[in-house]
Amino acid sequence: MTEIHWMSAGELAGALDRRELSSREALEHAADRIARLDGPINAVVLTDLDRARSEAAAIDDARSAGVALGPLAGVPMTIKDSFSTKDMVTTSGSPTLADHVPTEDAWPVAAMRSAGAVVVGKTNLPIWAGDLQSYNDVYGTTSNPYDIERTPGGSSGGSAAALASGFTPLEIGSDIGGSIRIPSHMAGVVGHKPSYGIVPAHGQIPGPPGTLTLADLAVAGPMARSVADLELGLELMAGPNRWEHPAWRLELPRTRATDIGSFRVAAWLDDDHCPIDTESRTMLENVVDRLRTEGATVADDARPSFSLEKVATTFHALLQAALAGGESRETIEVFAADEGTGFASDARRSLGMRHREWLSNNERRLQMRRQWEVFFEDHDVMLMPVCMLPALRHDHSEPFHARTVEVNGKVRSYWEMISWMAPAGACYLPATVVPVGLTRAGLPVGVQIVGPYLNDKTTLAFAQIVSDLVGPLPTPPGF
Repeated sequence: MTEIHWMSAGELAGALDRRELSSREALEHAADRIARLDGPINAVVLTDLDRARSEAAAIDDARSAGVALGPLAGVPMTIKDSFSTKDMVTTSGSPTLADHVPTEDAWPVAAMRSAGAVVVGKTNLPIWAGDLQSYNDVYGTTSNPYDIERTPGGSSGGSAAALASGFTPLEIGSDIGGSIRIPSHMAGVVGHKPSYGIVPAHGQIPGPPGTLTLADLAVAGPMARSVADLELGLELMAGPNRWEHPAWRLELPRTRATDIGSFRVAAWLDDDHCPIDTESRTMLENVVDRLRTEGATVADDARPSFSLEKVATTFHALLQAALAGGESRETIEVFAADEGTGFASDARRSLGMRHREWLSNNERRLQMRRQWEVFFEDHDVMLMPVCMLPALRHDHSEPFHARTVEVNGKVRSYWEMISWMAPAGACYLPATVVPVGLTRAGLPVGVQIVGPYLNDKTTLAFAQIVSDLVGPLPTPPGF
């Protein structure tokens, strides 16, 4: 039998259902592994083992009594600390919430509990889920299991590190600017950014606790070590939100194809606007070559009729506007009057944009959504990079807008790393990330599989094909 800590959530649920181990045994195995190995990683920053043990025991008793149980009954898992978790401290990395204890679960957490999952603890993130690295003044810095001198990404970095370390089989991530996709890429796990609006994320922080607004661009979605678990997690979490729940139901389209030769594939693997480091690009090209060898037809030059620069510029503006709710009116007015040049000034002006400017950016976004619709008449999926680089060395310098990275010998802005998040993010499309290999330095690299709006099952089905073709990554050294 596969070691418990490397089982998928589905495999573990099956073993529990067959009574090959008990829920209590699965929980104690996870708790022991976290206690022994998480020190230098700092992924799981809070545990509630007394309650978890009580829940696991109750599930064991119910199973022994023949009670019908949910698909995750007794599976231990962790939860990103931006999702409210009933009776457990939830900080979103902010010292102002260091003692905040929600009275109800965020909707994705409630979905997992309803399925029978046992919440072991919370995983780390940057303050307010607002960085590409995961560190804060409440819980400190999370490191990448493949190289502790580097970040596992952000904002769902603790989630990705916990998965890669074998601390949990399943996680709930959030993604407004790449916070599921970038950590999945940097830590060598799988993640799915759902189509916008299909996973209700009520109870996520930010905004402040109690906020009812569902922010533009922002989604919640599953992270795991297997595509099958992404499919399971999405099935459990997806549905109408609190406002639509009385009448609406969600029925996602079936996958457009099932076998490698039937998928119509396009590949957009590099761009002058946001160049990919040479080694990562070679790895992505190798995957495309292998797909062709297995019978896939891949169009290298097929593109929607807009540039990466255009969609990235629109995305950055809409992203800043979506984040503006956390700023005071006085701050917004100062930002709006910024007359500087460069990325930081552009970001401030976007935070302070007038509603008329937002309407213009929104119309640009809708025009690009329409262009994606036309593109996907002839193609089923688009393969893209996730990020310019693999996992970065820790860099907590301030101001973070001034941070830089080096790509192929040239200095680039730190925040350019989210440019490849824009085509799917700005246009509300589903995107699945799967690892495709390790660099010479032993760092994971992932590929982003983008599909038509609401065709989440299509990107997941193709992700399974890529995952089967490439095979699993070697586990992190020492894990």
